[in-house]
Amino acid sequence: MSITQKGLQKLMEKYQNEDTWLNIGEGLLKIMVIMLIANILIRIGKLAIHNIFKIRNLSPLNTSERREATLSRLLDNILTYVVYFIAIMMVLSVLGIDVKALIAGAGVVGLAVGFGAQSLVKDVISGFFIIFEDQFSVGDHVRIGQFEGNVQSIGLRTTKLKSWTGEVHILPNGGITEVTNFSLNNSLAIIDVGIATDEDLDKAEKVIQDLLERMPERYEELVREPDYLGIQNFGPAEVTLRIVAETLPMQHSAVARKIRKDIKLSLDEHGIEVPYPRMVMYSKDNGSMKEPSV
Repeated sequence: MSITQKGLQKLMEKYQNEDTWLNIGEGLLKIMVIMLIANILIRIGKLAIHNIFKIRNLSPLNTSERREATLSRLLDNILTYVVYFIAIMMVLSVLGIDVKALIAGAGVVGLAVGFGAQSLVKDVISGFFIIFEDQFSVGDHVRIGQFEGNVQSIGLRTTKLKSWTGEVHILPNGGITEVTNFSLNNSLAIIDVGIATDEDLDKAEKVIQDLLERMPERYEELVREPDYLGIQNFGPAEVTLRIVAETLPMQHSAVARKIRKDIKLSLDEHGIEVPYPRMVMYSKDNGSMKEPSV
């Protein structure tokens, strides 16, 4: 009998043994129980983390909701990584693999790789400083380098930005050196309104002032009544008036559009014209001036 035949005979005898199948079934059952317990622990842990932050929100010493949302997501990720790592080690132990030797070998390899993975360590450390210094949080609108958008997530290594056109930018935390955060403070909407030079300026200012006084009641995005600053500029056919409105963070563009529309409708209602291009024609024969036309 050849060596191959002897090997196949031993293998068949092994799998025909009842103890072998009992051991396999017991191992599969243990693996299923380990993964089930791991999933239950992750769900319970995430629920506990979210409940803790809910309780903190009810306390008088609560911190920023933006920061708490970021910390909650980060703790969820850390909990998932830790529980699954322990579960995988237990599964390997059930399969008969020497976990102690594996961990010791991984430690040596990790030490060697660590010297060449300085950028990874830099990314992780920078991620922690971004979160705990509250530089920006999930939901903020920021500009990082040439990229601008809403922060979707802050991980241990990367930060995800989603621009208003839908692109998602994934940035290493270690490469984030300058950040402009548009969501920390209130925004300013600057509205310039042009009035024809031959219109009654005092009447136009009175119409605009009366309209601005009613603005806070109409738009909840406004922090207070908009300020009319006066004449901003003179043009060939117009006088430019400037209005400044303080709004909630990142609401200035929408509020500015609404205010422009309201001012235009109000000026039309009171018969005040906005500037438009005019053309004056002269006759060479008698030098007389014709009626201006648009």
